[in-house]
Amino acid sequence: MKFVTHRNIILVLVILHVVGLVGISISQTRDLVLSLSPINLFIGFLLLLVSEIKNRRSLLIFIVITFVVGFGSELIGVHTGILFGNYSYGSNLGIKLLEVPLIIGINWAVLAITSASLTENLTENKSVRVLLNTLIMVFFDFIMEPVAMKSDFWSWHNDEIPIYNYVCWFFVALLLQVIYLFFFKIKSNIVYKSLFIIQLVFFSLLNLF
Repeated sequence: MKFVTHRNIILVLVILHVVGLVGISISQTRDLVLSLSPINLFIGFLLLLVSEIKNRRSLLIFIVITFVVGFGSELIGVHTGILFGNYSYGSNLGIKLLEVPLIIGINWAVLAITSASLTENLTENKSVRVLLNTLIMVFFDFIMEPVAMKSDFWSWHNDEIPIYNYVCWFFVALLLQVIYLFFFKIKSNIVYKSLFIIQLVFFSLLNLF
């Protein structure tokens, strides 16, 4: 379909996040818009898939692997505190399985894929890219955490984000980036990069507001 172009996909992503930003900033619509967050995240995931033509099968396989790793890590974290620390999920990330929102597994995949796209043209050294991509993912979490707490996505014990959370994020992200770069040959497109930047700007602006 001619209208399903990278440019149009990016436009839809921008519109979705601008509407979300405005809606969250207005007290009368804040609760409603926040409750729609998992739908927004899932649409972003679907648009990422739609943007990919040549490597869609490989992308789907990686997404399944990442879902298992990411969701499994969150299960361990929520129920034991061994990973990430003492935290629990709120009500604004949609349907949960064993107290963990299903969208979280998908979000791990989206973040791993979009983060990797940022370093694709920087170096051909996969080990260097793995490290850079991992740090990018941890940085994204650092920006996202304060917003997530205020938005009832999840909450931390004593409302304090532990350094241990970022340490665990580093190692989970490292594993995902090793899998992505050493076992999959997926060339990113402009939608990958744009989705990461759009989400980073979205959370950064919410931090300011």
